[in-house]
Amino acid sequence: MSAAAVFTIPPDVPFVDALAAGLRQRLGEAPDALVDARILLPTRRACRSLALAFVRQLAGKPLLLPRMIPLGDIDEDDVSFEEMDALVSAAGAEIPPAISPLRRQLLLANHVVRVMGTTGSAPAQAAQLATELGRLFDQVHTERLDLADLDRLVPEDLARHWQITLDVLRPIARDWQESLRTEGCLDPADRRQRLLGAQATAWLANPPAGPVIAAGSTGSMPATADLLAVICRLPNGAVVLPGLDTWSDEALWRTIDVDADDPDFALAHAHPQFGMAKLLRRLGVSRGSVRPWPYPKAWIARRAPRERTLSRALVPAGQAEAPLLSFFNTAGFERVTLLEAASPEEEARAIALLMRRALEQQDHTAALVTPDRALARRVAAELLRWNIVIDDSGGQSLAEAVPATFLRLIGRMIAEAFAPVPLLAVLKHPLAAGGQQPGRFRGSVRRLERLALRGLRPAPRIDGLRRALRASGETDSRDAAILDTIEATFAPLVALFEHSVVSLVDILRAQTLAAETLARSNAESGAARLWAGDDGAALARFVAELTEAARHDPMIAPAEWPDLLDVLLAGHAVRPHWGRHPRLAIWGPLEARLQCADVMILGGLNEQSWPPATQAGPWMSRPMLQSFGLPLPERRIGLSAHDFCQAFAAPEVWLTRARRKDGAPTVPSRWLLRLKATLHETGWPDASARRANQILHWQRLLDTPDVIAPLPPPAPRPPLAARPRDLSVTQIETWIRDPYAIYARHILRLRPLDPLDAEPEAADFGNHVHAAIGAFLADASFGSGEEARARLLSHGRAAFGELLLRPAVAAFWWPRFERIASWFVENEINRRLIVAATWAEIGGRMVIQAPGGPFALSAKADRIDRLKDGGLVIIDYKTGKPPSDPSVQEGSAPQLPLEAAIARAGGFPDIPACTSIAAIEYWHLTGGGRTGGTCKVAAKVPADNLAQDAAGALARLVAAFDDPATAYEALPRPHLAPRYSDYAHLARVREWAVETQSE
Repeated sequence: MSAAAVFTIPPDVPFVDALAAGLRQRLGEAPDALVDARILLPTRRACRSLALAFVRQLAGKPLLLPRMIPLGDIDEDDVSFEEMDALVSAAGAEIPPAISPLRRQLLLANHVVRVMGTTGSAPAQAAQLATELGRLFDQVHTERLDLADLDRLVPEDLARHWQITLDVLRPIARDWQESLRTEGCLDPADRRQRLLGAQATAWLANPPAGPVIAAGSTGSMPATADLLAVICRLPNGAVVLPGLDTWSDEALWRTIDVDADDPDFALAHAHPQFGMAKLLRRLGVSRGSVRPWPYPKAWIARRAPRERTLSRALVPAGQAEAPLLSFFNTAGFERVTLLEAASPEEEARAIALLMRRALEQQDHTAALVTPDRALARRVAAELLRWNIVIDDSGGQSLAEAVPATFLRLIGRMIAEAFAPVPLLAVLKHPLAAGGQQPGRFRGSVRRLERLALRGLRPAPRIDGLRRALRASGETDSRDAAILDTIEATFAPLVALFEHSVVSLVDILRAQTLAAETLARSNAESGAARLWAGDDGAALARFVAELTEAARHDPMIAPAEWPDLLDVLLAGHAVRPHWGRHPRLAIWGPLEARLQCADVMILGGLNEQSWPPATQAGPWMSRPMLQSFGLPLPERRIGLSAHDFCQAFAAPEVWLTRARRKDGAPTVPSRWLLRLKATLHETGWPDASARRANQILHWQRLLDTPDVIAPLPPPAPRPPLAARPRDLSVTQIETWIRDPYAIYARHILRLRPLDPLDAEPEAADFGNHVHAAIGAFLADASFGSGEEARARLLSHGRAAFGELLLRPAVAAFWWPRFERIASWFVENEINRRLIVAATWAEIGGRMVIQAPGGPFALSAKADRIDRLKDGGLVIIDYKTGKPPSDPSVQEGSAPQLPLEAAIARAGGFPDIPACTSIAAIEYWHLTGGGRTGGTCKVAAKVPADNLAQDAAGALARLVAAFDDPATAYEALPRPHLAPRYSDYAHLARVREWAVETQSE
């Protein structure tokens, strides 16, 4: 057997650039010198990076590139093997195609439902379990195990819930092989290892004439390692390893180079060089026989000893034979900085600032390397403040892309019978146009929202929306037209949702058709708008693949479809083809393995993020994995550590983390802890802190104004002609407590919108109680007590209407009304002994003369009783807390005294002017306790005096605001501030209220 040709490129040298330079040096610099070469790389991105490296080195000269084939790494989920198919064709092996991911997910989900039963797993849950099950099967194939060996697992050795899981897993695994035979396909990992095995066999039997170079792979998969073992001994073959440790002494290497039977294996496998040591054993090559890959000598000067220090720092605890501190060298750490931010948001801003700073240096590049997708998205968003659109290798989640959210929201809306929130989410989506100019369509939607969707939820479906519109009393032809458009657009999809079960393909087609129809504008077709751009193209591919994958699937319940669609979309990404920044990038650890930038930012360095959380998965526990022969999840820690070390060797390195996340403290990555412990007695921590504090200070300045000058409370002074000349008694109280609210409502004419999909509140309860009692008192007959109570309850049912169909109203509010009815009827029987006449829900009006002209005061009294002695009693029903006696007496709660003043002036129709106000009363109708209500006489001052004082105070208030110099201040008397104001946010009360009240 020929000697193995194994090389390495040190981590502080740009891997793909060194690989390209070495290939040209080995194979020649003629334009066609590389055409016969085959270069095997871990990922497709690595292939693209190598092609760009050739372009950089040739500076525009022509060159025929070699064939570059991605092997597919153990951490890469999205692997395509079309390029490798051509390689193994010479072997004459007939290898079935790989099953599509969506088809496999649906088939496995069907198996899960069949074995567990529909009660044990809904389609969406089954699809989630199917995803994890597919990963488990791929891992089994990758490790060259057999699913039939599941019988080796002894249920009695497992906890009860794992025994149940095993009982589910065994029949699924058994039947899955039959499903694959029926499909004529293989699991992706099974096909990968067969392709790699066939290629190794073909090259052993018939070595290729041209060069074969496998570069950048760590051989983490057995089939890949076997292929590398063949390549390194081909006559024209070579294996180029990334970042092999060639500088450590043998004593240190022995602590790393251990096999699975060694007691120190559990500690050693977390070292970044453990994977390299394992691969060298498989290749039958000693570390000393690995040669440096040829690259320009000028790059050697760039090497720094920091990777040696890091390698020593990460040696498993207690395994070094010499004191480690004697090996540490802080040279090269002057360009390594640890930045610890207070939060993920602060970390993202600091990273964005570092990347923006890199652009100030000509031709400098910068890259963020992180497995934390949330951090990557935050950094990309922060860079937009400088109009920088960055290349994120992870792409954007397809489920969150604009057209996909549109499609998902439509399903949710139909499932929830056009409820206000999902309906508006669809109609206000940027793609919604309804055949009109988009701006005009959104205007119609806003009108529909205001008239029919604000406040309590309307009845379900389009018919409920039509009734809600009619109830508003403001409808016109535009409103009917938009409802007709909505109904016609979604009619086919609504019809499917009315079935008990439907075909997945049928509902998907109906939903996409509805999306296209709603997306159509006056200028473009719906298809042109929905499927446009990278997002639309990715969604179109997903829909086509899902349609094909679901062609033979069983029926599903329509209500379960929206959740299932969300699960099926998960894991799919959108990666733009162009338009990103040429000097900045965001990479995952796998993508960064063979790439380098002038500034490398290693972000999200917290445990559970980098290294990632080690979870066994839902189908096998750790003991089950070991018993079956699968590697524990901790194996990935060593691979992740190797990626960390590769990135750590860049010319300038920033290590970042957030101290807190979601309000909880975070744990620094174990690599940071080791590094800090190693260098804590050197000058690096202080120097690093100075550099980090500067960046943190700058990022804080990004959004901090130079001067914070809070504005004073608003005090508008509108002209007299704009000031209101007609207010109700309840608005007079608002005028006294918060004049700015009167300004906003009656001068600016701003009306608060009711919340969407509101639940009935105490105010709604009060309104229905008032309506029921008003209707009851308007009924001429009274009858006996039981008859009266029955009639009052009947009026209550009419007033509450459809609200009684709500469980909360029926269980909470209605029993309270029943107790109110009992108390009210009993009180009414006694009261009729002293009352001559009663007026309910009666409106009144009084005009007073003021400097600015006549001012009208209006009121709608809940009830006015004329006693048999001629005096009037002004009554107000309060389902909430009545005002206190001092507030009534001092005039800050003037409602009933002002109603009394109107009554004294004869302002209520059919009630003659009366100078004798016997009392003003609040009836507290709580419905709580045993009584259901109480009767309270307001204040101890005679009611006539309260009415006179209120009329005088109103005249003075009107006269004061008839002066154009009087301002409509916000909360001029903090002690009288209302408990709630619809306009507090407009007055920006929170900006100045505390300061004002403390003066």
